[in-house]
Amino acid sequence: MAAPTLEARAAFLYRLRARGIRDLPVLRAMEAVPRHVFVPHRYADLATRDVALPLPCGQVLSEPFVVARMLEALGVVPGSRVLEIGSGSGYATALLARLGGDVLGVERFRTLAQGAKARLAALGIVEAVVVWGDGLAVPPDRGPFDRILVHAALDGVPAELAPLLARDGTLVFADRPAAGGRQQLVRARRDDAGAWSLTPVAPSRLRPLYDGPSLGL
Repeated sequence: MAAPTLEARAAFLYRLRARGIRDLPVLRAMEAVPRHVFVPHRYADLATRDVALPLPCGQVLSEPFVVARMLEALGVVPGSRVLEIGSGSGYATALLARLGGDVLGVERFRTLAQGAKARLAALGIVEAVVVWGDGLAVPPDRGPFDRILVHAALDGVPAELAPLLARDGTLVFADRPAAGGRQQLVRARRDDAGAWSLTPVAPSRLRPLYDGPSLGL
């Protein structure tokens, strides 16, 4: 699989900046992590475009702009403990590790989980692990996590995730809209009384989160 040219990589970053991505650590991570490694071979020539790409098991790798917005909103700093739900091919997992996170990725499709683990290992990324399982069934004793990223649309903050998030932690997901509304990426935080506040981040088109047991596909 041929790596993108320097010109293609420069254009990739330019498009992210032009759309408002300003966080330098995020931009550096997206420059360093080769997206073409995380997409099926037949789509490798599209890896530096700002488009979503198909993955096995009927899943989708979000467009780079959406991933960058997620990472900006999450605010990962070196040493952050991160739970990622819906790791897919492992692209965002690698970015989170590049930002300094200690990452536990959970992917409900076994094929995707195995592929993500192999890609991370091939790139020498040891700060992240991807496991096959249900992201809403992570035992509370695995937490607390400083950051939780969910690659899916939810109806508010799931009760299963609240015990996993550190008191001053940040949760990022797509908030499912009411009838006629637009889906939005949101950043969720709790106040001292435990009430959640949701801050809109950017429009998104993520799929609803699967529930139930993980799939052996």
